[in-house]
Amino acid sequence: MSRQYNKIIIFDCDSTLTSIEGVDELARVAGEEATQEIEKMTAQAMEGKITLESIFAKRLEIIQPTIDSVSEVGKLYIDTVEPSAKQVISILKNQSWTPIILSGGYRQAIKPLADYLDIEFIEAVDLYFNEDGSYNDFDRNYPSTRSGGKPEVIKSLHNKYSPTKIVAVGDGVSDLESKPVLDMFIGFGRYTVREKVKQEADYFITDLQEILSLIENL
Repeated sequence: MSRQYNKIIIFDCDSTLTSIEGVDELARVAGEEATQEIEKMTAQAMEGKITLESIFAKRLEIIQPTIDSVSEVGKLYIDTVEPSAKQVISILKNQSWTPIILSGGYRQAIKPLADYLDIEFIEAVDLYFNEDGSYNDFDRNYPSTRSGGKPEVIKSLHNKYSPTKIVAVGDGVSDLESKPVLDMFIGFGRYTVREKVKQEADYFITDLQEILSLIENL
């Protein structure tokens, strides 16, 4: 990361930069029953009703994602991208903000969206596949696979780059957990409104363009 990028803005991926939850889309391949079970688990975790680590491995074991199915979600992310995201990120970069995607989702699925949005840095979970493209495992040590993981990643960014400001934008409780290690946390509710996030965020928005005025004086 270039030294000139002394301000970092972190975006969640699912239901923030795109309108979908990638894990729910992957679940559709596993059938209707699996889809309903996983959608319920995902929603409960994002609302803070259950811990992320209690469901992270279980969802993947049910889904058994393949390289191809993950690639399809990558395309779907671009198809369902938040309408103003590309413009907002371009403006932020021109204002010397460095955008980073920080997600409990899967790096291989997020990479095409990051490329589309011209975001260089991705903090997300790597999936591991067998030679035939079938599911093997995931990076079980990566912080965003568990509750409290996103603040860990942000602390490491602080230590590594010593930015003057760090702002984050997201829809879920896992994003909200980062508030104590941020200069500003912006809750995002265009696709899903989580009451805890709405109540406790520094600001709560439904259009990414609102970010530009909120951070103007940082």
